[in-house]
Amino acid sequence: MRLLSVTMAIALVYVYVLLEAAEILFVMMDSSASVLFPGEAEGYIQSLETYSLKEIGSTRWFMQHEYIEKLNMQAILNATAMQDEFVKEQLVSFGKIPTLIHGMISIEIWKQKVFPILCQLHDFNPKSTFPLYMVEPCEAAEDSILDLIDYCHRKLILLAGRNASDGGTVPDRVTYTGDACHSSVQDLQNQNVAIEFEISLKALSVLRYITDHVDSVNLSALHRLLSTHNLPCVLVRLVECCPWSHINKAGQMEKYIDGRWCPIPREDQLKMTKLDGQVWIALCNLLLRLECQRKYDFNSFNKSQLLRLRGFLTEVLIDQLPSLSELQRFLSHLAVVDPAPPQKGLILEQIPEMWSNIMNKNAGKWKAIAKVQVKQAFAPSEDDLRRQAHRLAQTYNLDVIERLIPEKPKCGFCGVEAVKRCSRCQSEWYCRRECQVKHWPKHRTACQLMAEATEKLQKTLNIKT
Repeated sequence: MRLLSVTMAIALVYVYVLLEAAEILFVMMDSSASVLFPGEAEGYIQSLETYSLKEIGSTRWFMQHEYIEKLNMQAILNATAMQDEFVKEQLVSFGKIPTLIHGMISIEIWKQKVFPILCQLHDFNPKSTFPLYMVEPCEAAEDSILDLIDYCHRKLILLAGRNASDGGTVPDRVTYTGDACHSSVQDLQNQNVAIEFEISLKALSVLRYITDHVDSVNLSALHRLLSTHNLPCVLVRLVECCPWSHINKAGQMEKYIDGRWCPIPREDQLKMTKLDGQVWIALCNLLLRLECQRKYDFNSFNKSQLLRLRGFLTEVLIDQLPSLSELQRFLSHLAVVDPAPPQKGLILEQIPEMWSNIMNKNAGKWKAIAKVQVKQAFAPSEDDLRRQAHRLAQTYNLDVIERLIPEKPKCGFCGVEAVKRCSRCQSEWYCRRECQVKHWPKHRTACQLMAEATEKLQKTLNIKT
């Protein structure tokens, strides 16, 4: 039962961190809002399957990712409203968490081995950039927690290796729309940089969630966290370099918040962000738990690295996260005492297999896979593009999303809570008919422009309203 509970807890990571945008939109919601019924969710989950590298970007692969997006939305709805979490339960009961892990690692290998070859091929001139936009893995784990830990470690190493001065080279995920001066290949490469940075930040959230349950994970997972990857020292490096914060060309501090670089006023520069909090909580989990202290090797190098944290534990920081006071006391004690060496014993360690199995299966085939995908995934017909755009529009149903936005819409004229909106442009809200009539002289021009743009887009994509 204990193993099952941690399995279900870690499975929940998937539904919380698949898309950061979903985390923003679904904090509060109307309990009547729903994306999927339990029967629909069960059908989607039962249909989940693993795909080879050659099939990434195919129609079936895209359809499965649409299913995952909808499952993610519904799971967040259920968890936030404290309703029956049928998505999480069905993912576990049907044994589909390893399937999600396999897809996550397949995409990572595809990006490392196939995508660079694609960009070098002379006949690679993609008509659509949809595929790379969708190449963002979902993070979850069941018995594959070792593969998940390895995945998180790889992403955090990339994050820790980033130079603080290079922070501005990562485009905003929210605002990036491509550059007219760039080719479609360059746009894909820019998307790859932005998505890789975003995924690394999500990996940090996943790792923090795993450390929350470190008392329940198996010995192999604990050994991998503390010894194989020495994650406490990796986290110290993240505290020092803080890759989600940099100084822009104008000399102003910016932090990466909700998918974009945001300028930070001087009075808020010491305020802790969610990402800062993830690092500090993970450190507390790995250093203050008794089982971790018995297993971790506090040798001279590790000890010197950990003690560097003391310079960051200021009163301002501890006031924002009071649990750090316990970490501060532990480090003060560590500075004057040499802990006992870690307990050693016979451990039959499990080895993660997904990464090596996929690499071995496709070794020497990277260029062949790239050539197949040039003709298939990256050369869709106009009809294929229209269908793809239509499916994406259905997946991200604005009517459902609007019911889940924390702040209710305000009347465009008087500012009170609104329940109706302009039927033509669908963008402006009103509390009653009288306010709409009074606001019409100001709204007329914008309404006409938005309505014309919407009609033109629907006509181009052949989307029925």
